[in-house]
Order: sequence, then structure tokens, then C-alpha cells
Amino acid sequence: MIKAIAQKLNGFFINGHERTLKAKKNVFLSLILKGITIAISLVMIPLTISYVNATQYGIWLTLSSIVGWFNFFDIGLGHGLKNKLAEANALGNIVNSRTYISTTYVIITIIVSVVFVLFFIANFFIDWGKVLNSAIVPPTELNTIVIIIFASFCVQLILQILSSVLTALHAIAKISVINAIGQLGCLISIYILTKRTEGSLLNLVMALTLIPIVVQVIATIYYFNVRYVELKPSLKLVDFKFAKSLLSLGGAFFFVQIGGLLLFQTDNIVVTQLFGPHEVTIFNISYKLFSIINLIFTIIMNPFWPAFTDAYAKNDTDWIKSVFKKMYKYFFGLSIIAFILLLVSPFVFKIWLGKNIAVPFPLSLTMTVYVICICWMTIPCFLVNGIGKIRLQIYLYIISSAINIPLAILWGKWFGLIGVTISNILVLIMMSIVLSIQCKKILNNNAYGIWDM
Repeated sequence: MIKAIAQKLNGFFINGHERTLKAKKNVFLSLILKGITIAISLVMIPLTISYVNATQYGIWLTLSSIVGWFNFFDIGLGHGLKNKLAEANALGNIVNSRTYISTTYVIITIIVSVVFVLFFIANFFIDWGKVLNSAIVPPTELNTIVIIIFASFCVQLILQILSSVLTALHAIAKISVINAIGQLGCLISIYILTKRTEGSLLNLVMALTLIPIVVQVIATIYYFNVRYVELKPSLKLVDFKFAKSLLSLGGAFFFVQIGGLLLFQTDNIVVTQLFGPHEVTIFNISYKLFSIINLIFTIIMNPFWPAFTDAYAKNDTDWIKSVFKKMYKYFFGLSIIAFILLLVSPFVFKIWLGKNIAVPFPLSLTMTVYVICICWMTIPCFLVNGIGKIRLQIYLYIISSAINIPLAILWGKWFGLIGVTISNILVLIMMSIVLSIQCKKILNNNAYGIWDM
């Protein structure tokens, strides 16, 4: 029996299309590494709350979300590079690949440098106590914390170019290695803080922002000087003529990022304004548990973004259709697991958090449906993103954001935390249906007008 299982597993990794085999290996390794990362993250949450408190932890979560809004300042270049690099690699054009990488580094460095200076000046005029609906942290310390978070974000925006490169090279598992090491470093540092210092939000922010940067710097130096020397960026190769094609595609992704930002990153602000930072902690802890389902599905899907780019460039729609069928099977399987997790969630929260935090079951129920909807939308999104037909997605994000924010505020006032989640669910269902129709039209070669843009 053991021999039969071993043979079946061996066949799973050696039989099939070349693109599928690469994806399988990346998914397998990423699942193991992401499992480690998730375990570290779950351990880190109660440790962090015990080091500061639920309210200060909510402040950290909210500030992270706000600073995350500035992710759109890469104007979609990361996604644009991912697609252009996948196309260049499919054609075996190493020179163009290096030029795309080098040019992207320079453009994003210039952008984030200007943005940081402007934010540094603006920070003197922002009352973060009012923004966060809390006076628990002194204003001067809070301003310092915001600057540290924003500065680290700007640096990471540059360093994350490596992730786009590794994705285009079908080496997504390596990204999981980097993230796992960074998370482990954060866990160790917080543990040391709990033993040697008094609770301090400033110390917590320093640990959670600086350690991932150090890990990413080391990874960037290693991969471009050892593993992928042929793709090493160089100032001599910077060519702003290539910027036009990067920005043309990246500009479209820029609007997708803004839409995603407004749809997925505004919840913490809505919650903190309606209920305060403490409720942000409860809201995010609930999401943290059930987002495991979304993380697993994203790991499964990630290798297929560049694979879709490669297949579409070679007009291999049959392979894409076969992948879609498998993805929907995985989606239904994970949906069942999500509801099983819901049933045991009260026991999980009790073991995980003790009596420090209480998560209402209705919130867990709506959060389960929410992450399932995210998984559903991920399938068509990865295809249209991979082949660059994202105009319809942009329009959907604009409409959804215009509906979601006021609806989340209104329903939040009426129904509490679950009202915010239900608002997200409704817009995700709408987007998933429309994007699924678009993908079906594209794969059947009858997409015209907005469906083919």
C-alpha cells in the first residue's frame, strides 16, 4: 500500500504538461512553507496582544492597512513586470528580461522617494489620534510610528520587485521561503521583547517592519548574484523606452490595485471609526483564522498567473480550460473545509486566544462566506490578469467600491461587525459572476468589446 501511494505521488509530479508540472511543484512546496508561515502567524497574534494589548494591536492593524493604501504608488509596475518578464522568458529573450527588471527598479525607486518626502511633510499636519479614534498612544510617539511604518513600506515596495521576478520565472515557492524566514524572525524578536522589555507599540512596530526588510535585502542580493545572475539588474541596462510598455500594462493594473485597495483595505478604517481599535482586533482575528482557506487557494493559483500568460501567448486555450476545471474542483473542496472550520472555530478560538478575545459566531459565519467568495473571484481574476484583459475588472472595482464603502458604513451601524462583512460579500458575488462570464467568452473565442479588453 505504501509503495502504491509512493508511486502515485511520484506520478503526480512527473506526468503531465510542463506548465502543470512546474505549477504542481511550486504549489506543493508553497503549501508546506505557507503552513509554517501560518503556524508562526497564529502563534504570534496572542503573543503580540499579551505584549501590548488588544487596542494597541488594533492600532497597528489599522495603520498597516492605511499605509498599505500607498501600494498603488508602484502604478502597477510589479504586475506589469510579471507579465512582460513571462512573455520575454517564453521567447528566450534574456536581454529584454534584464532591461525590464533594471528599468522597473529605477522607476519605482524614484516614485517611492518622492512619495516618502511628500508623506513626511504631510505627517506633521495629520492628527492620527482622530484618524484611529483613540488617544491611548501619545501624539508624538504615534507620528514616529507612522513614519517608521511608511518608510519600511516604501523600502519593501522596491524589494518586492524580486517577488514579481520569481513569479514570472515559475519560482513562487522561493517567495514562500523568504516570507517564512521573515515571519520566523518577527516571532523570535517579539518573544525576546516580551522577556526583556515592557509593552511598547513602538518596539513592536520596529520588530514587525525592519526584520522582513533585512530578510528581503539578503534574498535580493543572493538571487541576483548567485541563482539568477543572468537576470541581475544594472543601471547600464535601464532603458526608459521599455517603461512605456511597462506603464501601458502597469497603468491598467494601477487602477485594479486602487479598486482592490478600496474594496479590501478600507474595512479596518470603517470598523475603527464605527467601533474603535479594539473591535478591529476582533474583526481581524476572525479573518485571520478563516483566511487560511484563502491563503491555501492563492498558493494553488499563484503559479498559474505566469502559466496563463505563457499559454495564451502560445494560443493554448485547451490547457487553460483544463486548468479551470481543476481549479473549480479545488474551490468546492476548500469551501467544504471552510464550513468544517466554521463548526470547530469556537473551540479553536478558545484554545488559540484563551479568554482574552471573544469572537462572535455570526461574525465567523459571515467571514467564512467572505473568504469563499474571495476564492471564487480569484479564479477568473488570475486568468484575465495573466493575459492582460483587465478593463472590465477596472470598471467592476470602481462600481463595487462606490457601493461597498457607504453600504459597509450603513450596515455596520445597523448590524455591527457582520454588516461590514456582508457588504463585502455582496459585491464579491457580483464581481465573480461577471468575471466568470468574461473568462468563458475569452476561452470560447467569442469575447468582443468590453469582454475582450
